[in-house]
Amino acid sequence: MLKKILLAVAALVVVLLVVVAMQPGTYHVERSVTMAAPADAVYAQVADFHKWDAWSPWAKIDPACKNTFEGAASGTGAVFAWDGNDEVGAGRMTITEAKPSEHVGIRLDFLRPFEDTAMSDFHFQPAGSGSTTVRWTMDGKNNFIGKAFCLFMDMDKMVGDSYEQGLASMKAIVETPAK
Repeated sequence: MLKKILLAVAALVVVLLVVVAMQPGTYHVERSVTMAAPADAVYAQVADFHKWDAWSPWAKIDPACKNTFEGAASGTGAVFAWDGNDEVGAGRMTITEAKPSEHVGIRLDFLRPFEDTAMSDFHFQPAGSGSTTVRWTMDGKNNFIGKAFCLFMDMDKMVGDSYEQGLASMKAIVETPAK
């Protein structure tokens, strides 16, 4: 009897391992919104990490988060590091490519609660009448642990909801007339 139970448990473990191994090796999150503002105004919010505190959804989750800035003031070479509570974690963002009013590419290095590296991109597309469509994406690779995590958590929903909040906050900022 014990032998049958052990064989059944072993079979379940093998099935679970196969299911995890068959999960996608990459993930992609994407959200976009059109803002009634020119691309250069939206680009300025993204290319300067000092401005992120006003619209980033993670800044609202942990207002006591410790932030540091290195490298260029904005654009390529700008670095932002954070160390926050358990929900925000710790990590570092580096702008790897900045084309004014067109694109900002960012390397994300997560340190806590888990180590991972992903690429995030912002694309700015003219949408007529002085408006701009902003597309915010994140792409990364799933190792075995990441694949297992994705069995229980939907990365698109988890990060995508935050992206929607951030884009809505940014939209409110760039669409508000200067005083």
